[in-house]
Amino acid sequence: MTETIGMIHEDALPGNEADLEPKPAWQPRYRGADKLKDKVAIITGADSGIGRAVAALYAREGADIAVVYLLEEADAAETKRIVEAEGRQAITLKADVGDRHACNRVVAETMKAFGRIDIVVNNAGEQHPDQDITDITEQQLQRTFQTNIFSMFFMVQAARPHLKKGAAIVNCTSVTMYKGSKELLDYSSTKGAITAFTRSLSQNLIGEGIRVNAVAPGPIWTPLNPSGGASQEKLAHFGESTPMGRPGQPNEVAPAFLFLACGDASYMSGQVLHPNGGVIVNG
Repeated sequence: MTETIGMIHEDALPGNEADLEPKPAWQPRYRGADKLKDKVAIITGADSGIGRAVAALYAREGADIAVVYLLEEADAAETKRIVEAEGRQAITLKADVGDRHACNRVVAETMKAFGRIDIVVNNAGEQHPDQDITDITEQQLQRTFQTNIFSMFFMVQAARPHLKKGAAIVNCTSVTMYKGSKELLDYSSTKGAITAFTRSLSQNLIGEGIRVNAVAPGPIWTPLNPSGGASQEKLAHFGESTPMGRPGQPNEVAPAFLFLACGDASYMSGQVLHPNGGVIVNG
C-alpha cells in the first residue's frame, strides 16, 4: 500500500540509498527477542539511512511499520520489503512531514491499516551546508525548521489522541546540537530545538505514561550527506574527526532507538543517547 500525502518538496535531498557506494549497513546485528511484539510504529524518513535501520530492527522485534518518506519511492519499497521479510506488515506513506495536513493523513492511514499507534519515531530531517550565515536564504531557513522541528510538533499532535499508556516517542537530534557545526548553522539550531522539545514534551506527557526520549547520532553514513548535505571537503574526511576515526553505520544507531522504544527503557524519559563514535558532549 502506498499513499501520497502533502506537498512534496523537490530537491536533491535526502538522496537515494540505492545509488550510494558503499552501501550503508542497515541489517540488524542480532536475533529478535519480541521487545516490540505486535506494536505499531510510525517512522519518518524510514526509506533509507537510520530510518531504514530502525524499521528493520523494530520489525525483527515484532513491530508493524508505517514507512514515511519524502521522494525516494524505490528506497521506501525496499524498506517495506525488509520489514515484510521479518514477518511483519508495512505500509509506505509518501509525505512531506513539514506539512501539518500531511502528518494528520499519515496518522489516519496508519490507524486505518493497523488500528493502533504505539511508537512515533521522528527521524526525518534535512541539512544544507553554508560557509557563511549570509548564505542562508530565508526560504532555506524556513524549510529546514519546517522539516526538522515543525514536523515533530505536527506528527505528535496528530498521533497524540491515539497514544496510550506505555507508548513511546523517539526523536532524532544530533551531535551538532552539543558541539555545534560551522557549516550547518540552521540545521544544528533545529537540533537544539529538538532536544529542548524532547525534554519539555517528556514532562508534558509523563503523567499519561508516555515516554519521550531522543537519539543524537554523530556522523553516520547515510544518503543525506553525499547527496548535498555536506560540502565535498567535509565529505572527503567524513567521520575522521571522531575518536573512533570513522563514520558510524545506521545499524550502529538503530539499537538506541530500539532501547528507548521498548520496555527496557521504562524508567527513562527526557533523555538523549549518543551513538557518536566516542565524542564527549556532556549532555
